Amino acid sequence: MKRETILFCISTLLVSAILLNSCSTSEKLSEKSGVQLWGENCSRCHSVPPPSAYSDYGWEIIGTHMRIRANLTYYEETKIVEFLKTANEN
Repeated sequence: MKRETILFCISTLLVSAILLNSCSTSEKLSEKSGVQLWGENCSRCHSVPPPSAYSDYGWEIIGTHMRIRANLTYYEETKIVEFLKTANEN
């Protein structure tokens, strides 16, 4: 009985540590700007086109596509697309 209680406590502590660690990662991510996320994620695989290369609508479509292809979160995609729209001259 005592062994099961100890294992339960250890499991609970491990899960708590994992959850706390994921919260700090989310906080770090929220500090990043759209331009920073754009530079870190998009240039990893290909040359990065300027914001004026596509219309706002085009960037929305590309953002959705790349969220899937590059495994971006919805939050990352939104920040990147918003940056591209504000920097877009079209």
